[in-house]
Amino acid sequence: MGIRGLMSFVEDHSNEFFTDLKLRDTKIIIDGYALFHRLCFNSNLELRYGGDYDSFADVVQNFFESLFACNICPYVVLDGGCDISDKKLTTLKDRAREKIQVAHSLSIGGGGCVCPLLIREVFLQVLIKLQVHFVQCFSEADRDIMTLANHWNCPVLSSDSDFCIFDLKTGFCPLNSFQWRNMNTIKGTQDYYIPAKCFSLDALCHHFSNMNKALLPLFAVLCGNDHINLPIIETFLSKVRLPLRATSSKGRRHHRVLGLLNWLSHFADPTEALDNVLKYLPKKDGENVKELLCCSMEEYQQSQVKLQDFFQNGTYVCPDALNLGLPEWVLVALARGQLSPFVSDALVLRRTILQTQVENMQRPNAHRISQPIRQVIYGLLLNSFSHTENMSWNALPPQPLAFSEVERINKNIKTSTVDAVELPKYSDLSKLTKVSLVRRQLLLLETLKVKQTILEPIPTSLKLPIAVSCYWLQHTEAKARLHHLQALLLGMLMGPLHAIINSPGKEELQEGGAKMLYEEFQRVKELTWPGRRLDLDTAHIFCQWQSCLQMGMYLNQLLSTPLPEPDLTRLYSGSLVHGLCQQLLASTSVESLLSMCPEAKQLYELLFNATKSYAPAELFLPKGKSNSKKKKQKKKGTNWSKNRVGNASDPRCLCEGSNRFGLLMVENLEEHIEATNFE
Repeated sequence: MGIRGLMSFVEDHSNEFFTDLKLRDTKIIIDGYALFHRLCFNSNLELRYGGDYDSFADVVQNFFESLFACNICPYVVLDGGCDISDKKLTTLKDRAREKIQVAHSLSIGGGGCVCPLLIREVFLQVLIKLQVHFVQCFSEADRDIMTLANHWNCPVLSSDSDFCIFDLKTGFCPLNSFQWRNMNTIKGTQDYYIPAKCFSLDALCHHFSNMNKALLPLFAVLCGNDHINLPIIETFLSKVRLPLRATSSKGRRHHRVLGLLNWLSHFADPTEALDNVLKYLPKKDGENVKELLCCSMEEYQQSQVKLQDFFQNGTYVCPDALNLGLPEWVLVALARGQLSPFVSDALVLRRTILQTQVENMQRPNAHRISQPIRQVIYGLLLNSFSHTENMSWNALPPQPLAFSEVERINKNIKTSTVDAVELPKYSDLSKLTKVSLVRRQLLLLETLKVKQTILEPIPTSLKLPIAVSCYWLQHTEAKARLHHLQALLLGMLMGPLHAIINSPGKEELQEGGAKMLYEEFQRVKELTWPGRRLDLDTAHIFCQWQSCLQMGMYLNQLLSTPLPEPDLTRLYSGSLVHGLCQQLLASTSVESLLSMCPEAKQLYELLFNATKSYAPAELFLPKGKSNSKKKKQKKKGTNWSKNRVGNASDPRCLCEGSNRFGLLMVENLEEHIEATNFE
């Protein structure tokens, strides 16, 4: 949620409405959605290339380490799916349109901020790694955050202006004044604290003639928030004479906020104020408007959900979720973040919103390639509808097993209908966890069109990404070329390399070139930054791969992870992969890149061997043959097989480098997987 103009208004009056804090030795309730957006957009991260997830993970880790240093115990609360009433749909669609415009701006060299596709999943993985307490609410989290903070008498950290309306006992700390990068020590001690500002609701009410706090929810809905945007409210605002006490530029900029707060301060309570609002509206609209306003004001009341029970004993009880009759294991997995809000929306609303990436806006949206995976997800979820509707699904007249997807079409949005795949063998969602591992894994691999035997030599944590890559290569809309596949697989080496150079007792491997290769990859990544023009076709191809990975992960999660969850923090770095594409197209070969690290070369060849059999034949053709416009290059002898390791036209390249270093790298990666538990 958010109230238009309120945050900038209170910040303009910072000296009146905020107090300075030296934050330490406390619990703090963190709005997870606000935090990962803030860290993503305010950490100088590159956002054009689809996500430098390693850099983002480092920022998140640094943030929480600052809290730990100050003895601050964080509890992160994340939004879940959309509200069952779907009352924010109009707002969500407006935001989807805005994100498309921003993504387009980034794609043509302009500015803007769009979260990379997998940023939320990376954020969760870092929380798990650091053992930070977190919960994913069934729907929007604001009321649950307020209720928990008041129960524990601790502050809330967010950037959402709705927390200026909630009556918080210990206050609200805005993220933009939370100076976690500038820790100080208390004078005469070695105790660290984080400088912060805390909003005072009492100070705001005092400023406006000691107005009743209970009037603020009405102010929020009249001013306009994410839940209500009625033309009839504009009718009221156009008729009422809102008193202003300021004529400065700041006062004019916040005309609505100032005027409404001044006007409401003349009333004793919400009932009196609401009756006066209705005087300005046609009588025929009065009751309906009153009911809607009262319903919207309830969004600022205490929640029935007791998150303290979840954090203390693992029990999450949400009345709205219980009323739907969803399987217990689904509710538990959602609360633990083991299922995505995407799954919740599909299950409850039979509608999903596909997130726009920085892609080629003139081509069909990048999520089209992963639609068959989503259709299987929808098929599994359909088998729960006998639990979520009054009538059994089978008792209804025959109808398409359809879901709605809000997707990008050019630079706008469109709601498309997508049929689910019928899965008679998986007849009941409530019993899905009881299905054997073999059958669950078989459904996953059949959906991805990959044979089990192909994945056998692949390290555990890379099985799902490689299976997804095989799926991606089989779809003609991907239009992937050899250098795209090579760059992608080279990027996947970052995780194992990082594990080696940060593992004690691996000096032999570190000295053998792992550190040198890691540093070379970092150099390539940094070279991609300075004002390079984005290759839109390459960007689109990798956006398609990320969509396949995202939906592959969601299906894997819904099937209770028949393949291990990959460590996303070191799996894909957009700047690195785009930079490698440029180098491979210019003069660099895979062989020359990997020559300094035989163990990395061996692992690369394992990955390439697994994917090559699913790639179209034209992927391995010399550039001249695959593109008639470049025949001159063919005459000059441009041939991938001469300078690219892992080329299908030169099978000898695929079996070179089998040595003990390669085996050691795979073993080290397996050790890294065992140490990283994302369940």
